[in-house]
Amino acid sequence: MTSFQDFFILATSIIVGSAPFILLGTLLSVLLQNYASQSFLLKILPKHSHTRRFVLSLFGILLPVCECGNVPLARGLVVRGISPADATVFLLAAPIVNPITIVTTYQVFGWENGILIARILGGLAIANLIAWLFSLKADQSTLLTSEFNATCRHSHGSHEKTSHPTRIAVDFTNELIRMFKPLIIGAGIAGAIQILVPREVLSTIGNNPVLSVIVMLFLAIIISICSTVDSFFALSFASTFLPGAIVAFLVAGPLIDIRMIALLKTTYTAKSIALIVGVVLLSSFILAQVVNLLVV
Repeated sequence: MTSFQDFFILATSIIVGSAPFILLGTLLSVLLQNYASQSFLLKILPKHSHTRRFVLSLFGILLPVCECGNVPLARGLVVRGISPADATVFLLAAPIVNPITIVTTYQVFGWENGILIARILGGLAIANLIAWLFSLKADQSTLLTSEFNATCRHSHGSHEKTSHPTRIAVDFTNELIRMFKPLIIGAGIAGAIQILVPREVLSTIGNNPVLSVIVMLFLAIIISICSTVDSFFALSFASTFLPGAIVAFLVAGPLIDIRMIALLKTTYTAKSIALIVGVVLLSSFILAQVVNLLVV
């Protein structure tokens, strides 16, 4: 009974913690889809591809929504004509440059061991790297699921007969259902795994520069804590794990935890998600080793 209670509490906490941000992100997405024209969005962004993606990677500073809420918002960008690669750089960078995330990370770690700087710069670099890899695809629609591609096609010209309030209500409800189904599944998986992994065992390998990073990357995937509060969780490992391992957790978690992967499946193909996960894991591991070399 205790294990079931722990599972229920962990899974529910993930859902409850994510729900407000999904609601906000979905609302912003629907408003974006209905009121922001494609020409306006393209007009205000730089023409040069690398500069445009870098600017988009900083948009999260203006939109303090956690990673789960950024998925519907990124979907809204694609619907309004932003390329999948450009929307992806916003999606992946936003939870890292979120001002709330930056403040809480500073409150927990300050400038100690360069953890805050490594998190911000590392997150931005990884997001722009993945977006660049996506941009190399000649037909970027193949990065997206057939269902979402159909949604994008349907959005052009299908709303003329419906009033704005009704349209927004319908779009908001449909998008919310799409987001909450995978969130519940992801939260259940994360909760189940968390109760099966003894935390005491992890502490014994915290000083190994390779194993400590691998363990924290594993935790980053299964814990599924919002980026705005994950620093407080990471702090509990700071006394036993190397700084690089903490950085790996803080960078990888907001991008590829179980909850996020479940949400990404609403938009990206399995191959696209595999690329995102692979690049994030490899880049976070390399970043962790650099941090360890510089500060340990």
